[in-house]
Amino acid sequence: MQAPEPESDLYAVLGVQPSATAEKITSAFRARVRELRPDTRVDADTAARFGEVRTAYETLRDPVLRAAYDQRLEHPPPAPDRGAAPTPRARPARRYAGDVRRDPPLWAGPVRWIPGR
Repeated sequence: MQAPEPESDLYAVLGVQPSATAEKITSAFRARVRELRPDTRVDADTAARFGEVRTAYETLRDPVLRAAYDQRLEHPPPAPDRGAAPTPRARPARRYAGDVRRDPPLWAGPVRWIPGR
């Protein structure tokens, strides 16, 4: 999934408030899809608008991506200074909290076949 552009307001694309619930976001997405009707309208403008609506919905329906988007809206990155040294890229946020534990390797000992058992 691509990261949305910071210039576009995903809430405005769907026509909902930032405090909207998941149900309202889904309802607004379905209403926008009905308006655009990608199966009957095949012009480039409609396809581009449908792509924006779909990207907004995919970002806002996922609680983790929505929280990251909201945080970006509250604290936009500073404008780059042309004379400053480039800052290192931040590591992406982990999707799942806690330590990811791997299953131990599967051990299978020697198998003895006993007839009649």
